[in-house]
Amino acid sequence: MVTPKQHIESIRKTKFSIGGEPNPLTQDLHQSVKNLSAELYAKDVHFLMEIIQNAEDNLYEEGVKPCLEFIVTSQDITGTGATSTLLVFNNEKGFSPKNIESICSIGRSTKKGQRQQGYIGEKGIGFKSVFLITSQPYIFSNGYQIKFNEEPCPYCSLGYIVPEWVEENPTLADIQKIYGSTESFPATTIVLPLKPDKEQVVKSQLSSIHPEVLLFLSKIRRLSVREDNNNSSLNTVKAISISSETDFTSRKNVGAESYTLHLSAEEDCDDHERECNYYMWRQKFPINQGNRVERRMEIDELVITIAFPNGKRLNRGMKPPGIYAFLPTDMVTNFPFIVQADFVLASSRETILLDSKWNIGILDCVPSAFVNAFISLVKTSGAAPVSSLPRMFEFLPVESSSYFKLNIVRDSIKGLLVKENIVPSESYTEQKLFHKPSEVGRIMPAFWDILIKAKAEGVSLHNLSSHGTYALNSAFDTENYDDILNFLEVRSMDNEWYAECIQSSNLVLGLSEEVYLELLFFVADKWRSDFQYTNMKGIPLLKYVGQDGHVYLGSVNEVAGWSRKKLCLSYSARHISWLIDWNREFSCAPCFFMPQKTQEAVRSFRRADTLTQWLSEHVDARFVTVNEYADYLLHALSNDIRLDHHLDSSSNARRLVVALAHFLCQSLLQKYVSQDEIEILCQKMPLIDNYAGVTAQKSGVLVPANGSKWLGLIGSNPWRQKNFIELGEDYLHAGIFAGLFIPKKQILNFLKTHIGASDIPDLCPPDDAFPTVASPLTKENTFVLLEWIRNLKQKRMLVDGNFFRCIKLGYWLRTYVGDSVGYRPPSQSFLLTPACGNLLKDVFELVDIPLIDQHFYDNRIIDYKEELTMIGVMSEFGEACKFIGENLMSLAANGNLTIANVFSILNFIRFLRDNLLPPEDFIKSIKEGKWLRTSHGVQSPVHSILFDSEWTSAASISNLPFIDEKYYGERILSFRPELQLLGVLVGFDKNYQRLANCFRMPTSLTSLTAEDVFLILECIRHSDSSEQLISLLKDKQWLKTTQNYRAPSQCYLYDSEWGCLLQVFAGTPTITENIYGSNIYLYKNELRNLGMVVDFEKAAQVFALQFAHHASSQLITKDIVLSFLECYRTLKKTEHQFPKELRKCIHEEKWLRTRLGQRSPSESILFSSGWENLSPIVLLPFIDDSEDNYGTAIHEYREELKDTGVVVEFNKGLKFVAAGLSFPQNPINIAPTSVLSLLECIRYMLKEHNDILPTEFLDRINKKWLKTYKGYRSPKECLLFGPEWTSLLQCHDASFIDDKFYGFDLTSYQKELNAIGVVVDIGKGCQLLADHLQSHSEDDVIARIYVYLNKNKWKPENKASNWIWIPIGSDQGKWVSPEDCVLYDEDNLFHREMIFLERYYEKKLLSFFSMVLDVRHNPSVDDYCRLWETWENSGYQLSTAECCAFWVCMAKHWNSKTEDLLAGMTKLPVNTDSDVIILVNKQDIFIPDDLLLVDLFEKASPDPIFVWYPQPTLPSTTRSKLHKIYSSIGVQRISESVRKSESSKPDGELKQVNLRDMLNQREFTRLLLGFLSDPSIDMDADVRQKTVKALLDVNVYETKEPITVSYSLSLSSGKTVNVKASQMIRWERESSVIFTQKINRSSGHKDNIVFATDFSKVIAQGLLWDKEDRIAELSELIRLGWLVEFEEEAISFLLKTKNLQIFMDDVEFLKSTFFTE
Repeated sequence: MVTPKQHIESIRKTKFSIGGEPNPLTQDLHQSVKNLSAELYAKDVHFLMEIIQNAEDNLYEEGVKPCLEFIVTSQDITGTGATSTLLVFNNEKGFSPKNIESICSIGRSTKKGQRQQGYIGEKGIGFKSVFLITSQPYIFSNGYQIKFNEEPCPYCSLGYIVPEWVEENPTLADIQKIYGSTESFPATTIVLPLKPDKEQVVKSQLSSIHPEVLLFLSKIRRLSVREDNNNSSLNTVKAISISSETDFTSRKNVGAESYTLHLSAEEDCDDHERECNYYMWRQKFPINQGNRVERRMEIDELVITIAFPNGKRLNRGMKPPGIYAFLPTDMVTNFPFIVQADFVLASSRETILLDSKWNIGILDCVPSAFVNAFISLVKTSGAAPVSSLPRMFEFLPVESSSYFKLNIVRDSIKGLLVKENIVPSESYTEQKLFHKPSEVGRIMPAFWDILIKAKAEGVSLHNLSSHGTYALNSAFDTENYDDILNFLEVRSMDNEWYAECIQSSNLVLGLSEEVYLELLFFVADKWRSDFQYTNMKGIPLLKYVGQDGHVYLGSVNEVAGWSRKKLCLSYSARHISWLIDWNREFSCAPCFFMPQKTQEAVRSFRRADTLTQWLSEHVDARFVTVNEYADYLLHALSNDIRLDHHLDSSSNARRLVVALAHFLCQSLLQKYVSQDEIEILCQKMPLIDNYAGVTAQKSGVLVPANGSKWLGLIGSNPWRQKNFIELGEDYLHAGIFAGLFIPKKQILNFLKTHIGASDIPDLCPPDDAFPTVASPLTKENTFVLLEWIRNLKQKRMLVDGNFFRCIKLGYWLRTYVGDSVGYRPPSQSFLLTPACGNLLKDVFELVDIPLIDQHFYDNRIIDYKEELTMIGVMSEFGEACKFIGENLMSLAANGNLTIANVFSILNFIRFLRDNLLPPEDFIKSIKEGKWLRTSHGVQSPVHSILFDSEWTSAASISNLPFIDEKYYGERILSFRPELQLLGVLVGFDKNYQRLANCFRMPTSLTSLTAEDVFLILECIRHSDSSEQLISLLKDKQWLKTTQNYRAPSQCYLYDSEWGCLLQVFAGTPTITENIYGSNIYLYKNELRNLGMVVDFEKAAQVFALQFAHHASSQLITKDIVLSFLECYRTLKKTEHQFPKELRKCIHEEKWLRTRLGQRSPSESILFSSGWENLSPIVLLPFIDDSEDNYGTAIHEYREELKDTGVVVEFNKGLKFVAAGLSFPQNPINIAPTSVLSLLECIRYMLKEHNDILPTEFLDRINKKWLKTYKGYRSPKECLLFGPEWTSLLQCHDASFIDDKFYGFDLTSYQKELNAIGVVVDIGKGCQLLADHLQSHSEDDVIARIYVYLNKNKWKPENKASNWIWIPIGSDQGKWVSPEDCVLYDEDNLFHREMIFLERYYEKKLLSFFSMVLDVRHNPSVDDYCRLWETWENSGYQLSTAECCAFWVCMAKHWNSKTEDLLAGMTKLPVNTDSDVIILVNKQDIFIPDDLLLVDLFEKASPDPIFVWYPQPTLPSTTRSKLHKIYSSIGVQRISESVRKSESSKPDGELKQVNLRDMLNQREFTRLLLGFLSDPSIDMDADVRQKTVKALLDVNVYETKEPITVSYSLSLSSGKTVNVKASQMIRWERESSVIFTQKINRSSGHKDNIVFATDFSKVIAQGLLWDKEDRIAELSELIRLGWLVEFEEEAISFLLKTKNLQIFMDDVEFLKSTFFTE
C-alpha cells in the first residue's frame, strides 16, 4: 500500500514533472495557476468563512461531536519568520488520497455534484483562499504532512498547488504542544503562518466571529477561538467558545418541520448574552424552472429555514445578520427573524446575489414559509394565556429593510398575514378567539383603563365585541405593539363604537363616581378629535338631580338643548348641598345640579380642568357660585314674570319672590355670598308691593306704610310717580324655606339694609313739593323734617329742586319781629346766636330782621343750626351786612338812593374799617350795583374812575367814565380809600389796559404827534386786549412814511443791512429815523404786530411776491435784473439768508430773457465756447447778451447767476442736450465733430446718472443719425467693429459704424456708444444680426453670420420663422422655416418631402441648426406615418429596403403615441413572390401565428393574405416585435380569424374503447388535478373534481381514418377561403364523446408527437373552455405527460417543476376513483 509520503512524491513526479517525464498538460496547469492567482486577488474572499464551510462539508465518524478550533500563536513553529501563526483543528475523518489530489488541482473539487447530499461549499477557490493570509499553508492529516507555496516551485515554475513534504518546522509534536489538550488530537490540522500585513486582519476576523455562526450548520456543534502566548496579557484575540444543541423532537407539518435549537457562547468578558433559544421552521418548496441556475442544477427542491430567536440574540456587540447561506452573511435585514437557504453568494460570502434568479426564487418562497411558521407559533401555543402571544408577534418584519428585494419579501409577508385569522380578540372567556387583522379594532388606552376598572367593579362586558368589530385583546392593545399592529393594518375602533359600547354596557350608572369621571374625561378629552360628530352626543351620559331630588341621566344633545335649564356644578364644595336643596324650592330654577357625590368626585379628579372645560364648551355646563346661582334665579324669575302677565299676581309668584329674598338673606348669613355681591343681586331682585303685585323695576323702596314716619310727615306716597314701590306686608311674616325656619321681620331688616327699603330720615327726597310745609308744621314734624335734612346732608343727597325749594320757601318756620309773631320761610328768617347778638344791636335799630322763635322750639332748634343755614336761615354778621346791602341796592334800583345815601354808604364802610370789622360782605353786595354818577351816567364803582392830573394826556385819545365831581362836590375826594375799596380806579399808574379798553381815535389822524404814536404803541405793548386795538389801527393810514401817510400793513421799517432789497422796485413806503427818531426802533414788536414789515425774512417774502408778480407780468426790465443781481451780491456779504419762498421764486420764475424766450434761471445757460460744436444739432436757451438786451454786462454777474440756477459750465448743461436734441432731417448734414461732441456730452451724462441715461434722451436719440457701412442707422441698429470681430465677420457684413468717416477717436467712446444702444460687445450682436439676416442673399455672408450666431450661443425667440437660407444658384435662394428641414435622410425616403441641410452646409453648422433652431436630425415618426399615407394613396410599390426602413423606425420608436398613429393605417405590406412589396387592405391580411393554418391557406388563397416580415429577420424587427405591432394596430391572428367546423361523425368504422387503455388514467387525472388546484386558477376542490370526473366518464370511440376538420376565412371583399385538414382527436363535450384516430406508439416519433399535440390541445380546451388564457399552459403540461406515458415518477417530477401539488381532498378523490389500483 502506498504511504502518504510516496503518494506526494508520485503527484510531484507525474503531475508536475518533477524528477520524471514531462507532462504534456503542464502548460495548461501554468495557465490555470495564472487564472487562480488572478481570481484569488480579484475577489473579495472571506477566508474564515471558506474554512468553516470546508469543515461543515467534511465527513465525521459516527458518535463524534464535530468541532472546529482556531488558535493564534506567536511561536514561529514553521521557521518562516512569521510573528503570528494561525492553527486550525478539525476532528473530521481526515484527508483521503482523493482529497489530496483534489487540493493539488484546480477546479477538481470532490464536492462537485453533491450539493443535494448536504455540501454547502461552492465550486470555486475553496481551500486556496488561505493564500490571502499566508504564503505557505501546511496540512497535517491522516499521515500527510505537506505544505504549499505561493511562490512558483523552482522545479516546475508553478505555485499554489505543488505539494512539498514537511519533515520539520513544524512537527506534530510542536503542534500538539500548542493544542495542549489531553483529549484526542484532531485528525486534521492546518497551519497558516500569517503574512505581516494580514496579521491584524486575521485577528480582527477571529475576534469578530459571529456567535450565531453554528445556527444553520448541520454538522459542526462546537467552534472555539483562542490565542496562545507565553504572556497572556499580550493576547489581542477575543476568545470565544460556541456550541449548539438541538431539540430533535420535531413537529411535522405539511411539507415542513419545526424544532428548537439552543445556542451558547462563552467569552472572557460577560458583557454580552451567553445563550439563546431559537425556534426553527424548515420547509421544502418545489423549484420553479424559471429560477434554475447552472450552479444549482443538481438540486431538486428548495429548503428554507426560518429562525425565531426566543430572547436577545447572541451578537457580541455586532449587528446581527438576517441572511444565512448556512453561514452568516453581512446582510443586516432589520427583520427580527433569520432566513437560511442555499443562496448563491458573492465571492466574498458577505452578501447574496440579489439579482440572481435562483435567489429570487428562494425569496419568493420566504413569505409562505414565514407565514406558515408564524401561524404555527401563534396557534399551537396550547394552554398558554393570550398574554404570552405578543412576544411572538415581535417576529413580524415591522421595520423596512435597506435592501429593495427584501422589502418585496416584507410586503409579501404582510399581504399573506392580513388574510389569516391570527389576531386574538378580547372575549372575557377562557376561549381564545382569532380573527383577521381587518376584523379587529384597537381601543384607545384610556378606554381600556376604564373597561378594566369597570370589570373589577362588576360591570358586565360580554357584549364588548358585539358592535360590528372585534375588540383587540388587551394584552396586545398597548403602545409597545403600535408598530406591529400598524404593520398588520389593525385599525382603531370606529368612533361610533365607543358610544354603542357605553350605551350597551350600563357603564354610566354601574361605575363608581371616580371611574364615571374617568369615563367622562375620556369623552371630553377625545371630543373634538373623535366624538363631536358621532352618536356619543345622543347617549345618556350625564347625571343630574331633578326637581324631585332623584338622579336622572341626559345625553349631551339633550342637556345642551335645554332651553331654560343649564347643567351646573357648585364652584365651592361647601355650597354643593346648599344649592341642591334650595334649587328644589324654585320651580323656575334655571339649573339642574350634578349629584353631590359626583360633584365631590370632580373636585378630586386629576384632570378636572379638561373635564370642566368640556362640560362648559360642549354641554354648556357651568360651575356656579351661590352668587351666580342667585343671578340665574333672578333672571329666570324675571323672565317668568315677563312672559306670564298673570304670574305676578298669583300666590305662587309671591311665594317664589319671597323665597328668593329669603335665599339671599340666608346665603348672606351663611357667608356664602359677600356684601358686595348681595348688593348687586338685591338691585335686580323682584319685590312684592302693597298691591300684592310683583315688580322688578323700581327707583326706590319704601317700608310698609304701617308704622312708618314718612306717612306721618307727608301723609301720602309722593314717590309713586318716580317708580318707588311700597313693600307689601308679605315681608313681615315668618316662614320655612329649604328646611330652615326664618323668624318674623328678619327679612325686612335684610331688605332695609340691602335694597334700601327706607323710612324717614333714610329716604331720599322726592322731586316734588309736599303740601305740609306750605303751612305751619307741628313741633314734632319740624324736628322730623330737620332730622331728615341732616341725614340728607350727610349723604350729600340734598340738592336744589322742588323738594328743597318748597322747604326753603314754605311758611312753616315760627319767627318774630319785635312783638309780632308769625311763620316765615327759612330764607327770610334769622337765627340769633350769642356770638353776634350785641354786635348787631345797633344795626337792628336801622333795619327790621325776622328772628326764629327759639322758645317755641324748646331752645332745641339751635342744635340744627347747620341744617337751618342750609335751607336759607341767616345767622352770621356778614349775612346781616349782606342783607343790609341788598336792601340799599333795592333802593338804588328804584332810583331812591340820594347823595346822602351815598355818603352814608361810604361812612358805613369807614365805620367798619375803624372798628376793624370785615367790610367785604357789605362791599361785595354793593360794588356791582350802579349807584355812582359819572361822565358816562350812573355806573357801578368797579367801572368808575376818580379823575386827577395823571389822566390828562390819555384823555385826548380815550372815552373814560370819570366820577362826576361837579355833582358830588370836592367832598367826594376825601373818600379815596373807601372808593378804592369799592373798586373805583384811583390814579393812572400805567393803567394802559383801562386806556386801551376805552381807546378812541382822534378825528384828524394826521394830528397825532410822535408822543401820541408812542403812547398808542405802549398801550399795545401792555394791554391784554391788544388784538382789538391792533385790529382798529392796522388798516388806518396814521403813520408817516417816505410815501406820505400809510397804514402799518403798507409800510416797511428801514434797515441799513438789507435796505437795498427795498430799492430794487421803486415806490416802496418806508419809515425812517428821520421821521420818528431812533426811538421808533424800540417798538419793533408792536409795529410787527400792527402788520409793518420790520424783518429781512418778511421783507424778502414780500419782495418775492413782488418779484413773482413782475415776472409773471413780464415787467422785469434790464435795470431791475442788474439792480437785483447787484443787491444779491451785497446781501451775500451779510449773514442774511434768502428765505425759502424768495429762493424758490428766483429759481422758478421766468425772469431771464434767453434766445428761446423768457426762462427761469434753471432753464437758462450763460454762453461759453464749449457749446460751439453742439449748436447744429441741439437747441439751447442761452441768456440774451446782445446789446439790445443785457449786453456783455450780464457776464459780470456769472457767480450770482450760477447761484440762482443758471448753467454756466458745459458739463452742468447736459439736461438741455437731452431736451434740446434736434437732428436735421437729412443726417448727411451732421458733421463728425458734432457727433463726437455729443458723445462727449453723453460721457458726462453717464457720470452724472450712474451710467444710466435718461429714458427721454434715449427716445430722442433713437433716430437715424449714425453713418454705417449699410447707410445711416439709429444707435440700436448699429454695431461697432473691432479686432475681435475680424475672425468671424467683415465690416460690410452688417451695419457697423463707418469708422473711416468718424476717425479713430470713435473707438474711445465705446462705453458711450454702448449706453445709447450701439452693439459694442461681440457677444451681444446676435439679435441685431438675426433681425437683419433675411435682408442678405450672399451665401458666404449668410454662412459667416451663422458661424457668428453659433459661436455666441444665439437663441431665437420664434424658432418657426424662416431662419434657414437654401441656396439656389449663385447668390440666389430662398428662406425657409426650420420645420421644413431635417439634417439627414439616412433611409433616403424623403427626398421629395423635405429639405436636407447636409446637402448645403458643412457639418459644423448642422449642429447649429439642430441645437439652436431645433432642426430635427432625422424625419420623425409622424413624418414616416405621413409618408406611409402617401404610399397608401398613390398605390406606390415599396422596395424591401424601403419597407424595412419604415418598420425599423416604427419598432425603434414604439410607444403608445406611435401605436395611435399607426392605428389609422388602412393598408399594410404583404409578402409576394417578386422583389416589390404591395400594400393591401388591413382587413384582408393576417398574422401567421399558426403555421399549420398558414400552410393550408397559402396554398388555397390566390392572393397573399399574410402580413410581411423581413427576410432575414433584423435585430430591431424580430417577428415577435412585429407580431406585437401588427396586433396592436388591428391585424388579426389567423388562429383567431378562421372558423372551424367539424363533421358530426368521423368517417369509417367506430370502435368504443376505454380511456385507461390509451394512457395511465390515474396519473393523467393526478396531473390534471395538480394543475387545476393552482390558486391562480381559483377552482374549488368539488368543482375541479366534477370537471375531471366528467372527462373520465366520456365515451371514447376509435377509428382508423383521420378525423376531418374544415376551416373558412372571410375577407372584406365578401370572398371566403375554405380549406380542409385532418386531426387525430375530437371531443364533443355536449354529447360527452371523444373520437380518436387509432395510434400506435411504436409507429414513430412524428405520429406520437402529432397525437400528443392534438390530444393535449383538445383536452385543455375542453376543461378550460372558460379560462382561455390558461389553455396553452395546460396543453403543454398534458403533452409532456403523454410523451412520458404518464409514468408516476415522471408526473411527480413534472408537478414539482411547475410548482404544483396535490391537496388532501384531491388525494381522497384519487383513492375513491381508482380504489382498485
